[in-house]
Amino acid sequence: MKILISADMEGATGVTWPGDVLPGTPQWERCRGMFTSDVNAAALGFFDGGADEVVVNEAHWSMRNLLLERLDERVEMLTGRHKSLSMVEGVQHGDVDGIAFVGYHTGAGTEGVLAHTYLANSITGVWLDGVRASEGLLNAHVVAEYGVPVVLVTGDDLTCEDALGYAPGARKVAVKDHVSRYAAVCRTPTRTAADIRAAAQDAASLAGRHAPVSDGPHTIALEFDAEHLADAATVVPGVARTGERKVAYTSATMYEGIRSFKAVTTIVSAAVEEQYG
Repeated sequence: MKILISADMEGATGVTWPGDVLPGTPQWERCRGMFTSDVNAAALGFFDGGADEVVVNEAHWSMRNLLLERLDERVEMLTGRHKSLSMVEGVQHGDVDGIAFVGYHTGAGTEGVLAHTYLANSITGVWLDGVRASEGLLNAHVVAEYGVPVVLVTGDDLTCEDALGYAPGARKVAVKDHVSRYAAVCRTPTRTAADIRAAAQDAASLAGRHAPVSDGPHTIALEFDAEHLADAATVVPGVARTGERKVAYTSATMYEGIRSFKAVTTIVSAAVEEQYG
């Protein structure tokens, strides 16, 4: 049994504000340890549940945040940027039996600790086929095309609620309770590690490839906080303005959809000017 862990940081233990997740800050350095603890606990739990392989795909910011030297020696880690499927890179090779979303968060324009979708700001909403979408929802549709189930989700309590919509059967662990976008009631790393490990052990029983789900085409819509960002997004072929600050595009598959999404967000982030956005 092979498990892929997609590891994001905003939903990690103890993380509550931007300084906790921005590479190079003192708080980021401190929170890297708690992020690594969450991921390692998930890996240990999957091994407890019978996994033969656990691969961690770093999915936050620079994708160079986890402390490899603190992971169990059986774990392998994919680190670094510029990957075909970004947050779920590795799922496309046909050998993954289940995926875990560790350290995830809610989507742009919704309640949740550090809520956003791909870009920390600028995007105020994303919709997949008319449904407001988090990164979890988008990625769940991608992995479904490869017949891989989402078996575990960790993050704040609202992230766990969000996951009910895209992975109702997955095991869920809330490591903190949302108070505001930049505040939460947090559990200690010792407690969350135990909770995540137990949930991952149980989640291993949910692993098992299923028939690929090909339910496209899919329409992805984005709303930005400034008009010029919507204009910039239309540089990507197939992306069209649908409003003053909105764009949309349709892709035959979620593989194509998520790659176009990455292209849109890359171009939009380059169009953001200091202070004014």
